[in-house]
This record gives sequence, structure tokens and C-alpha cells, in this order.
Amino acid sequence: MSDISRRDLSKYRLEQAEQCLKSSKLLYDNEDYKGAANRAYYAIYHALRSVIALEGVEFVKHSGNISYFRKEYIKTGIFDVELSDIITKAFTIRSGSDYDDFYVVSKEETRKQIENATLFYDQIKSYLADKSE
Repeated sequence: MSDISRRDLSKYRLEQAEQCLKSSKLLYDNEDYKGAANRAYYAIYHALRSVIALEGVEFVKHSGNISYFRKEYIKTGIFDVELSDIITKAFTIRSGSDYDDFYVVSKEETRKQIENATLFYDQIKSYLADKSE
């Protein structure tokens, strides 16, 4: 994959992250907390994938992409360890919401997930902007 197509893929994934973040806010405003938490998770997931796209790295499973991001970008100090905690919490809530029949995510918990996804997205966007200069 050439550098240009990697940059294009990275940009596309960041746009996906932004759209998921917008969707999470709309769902939250309409009291669909499970849906909002799901979209907040995917905002985080697409954002981290936008970073690793620049390397041409791709894993089939979410856990592979997340593990690689943690190893290469959090453990190395490029991003704060706080982002790892955000990923963990969002993944746990998204998994519960999607796979546990009676899982309940509260309004407050969902609001926090959206805040965390926004913080995550903003840090990734800033990092990618610096990389493109």
C-alpha cells in the first residue's frame, strides 16, 4: 500500500470516527443509551485504526487492532495511558450492550463514554494533523 493510499485510508477512518461520534450524540439525545454507547466505542475504534492505517497494519479482530495500538502508541508514550483505559471501558460496555441480553447502560455511563470518545477522537485528530505537516 502506498503512502498516499495509507493517508487516504487514515483520513477515511478518522471521518468514520467523527460520524460515529455524531451518531452517538444523536442517539444519546433520543435516550437510546445502548446505541449511543455502541457508536461511542466505534468512534474510538475507527480513530485508533486511522492511526495504524498509516503503517499499513491491519488485524481482522478488534482485539488485534487494539493490542497493536496499545503496544505501539500507548506503551511507547506517543499517547497517554488514559487512552488505554478509555478503550477498555468502551469495549466492555459495547460488548455488554451487544451480547448480553439484559445489559443496561445508564444515561450517566453513556454520557461519560461520549465524553471519553470525544477526548480520544480529539487526541487522534491532533496527532494525525501533526503527522501530515
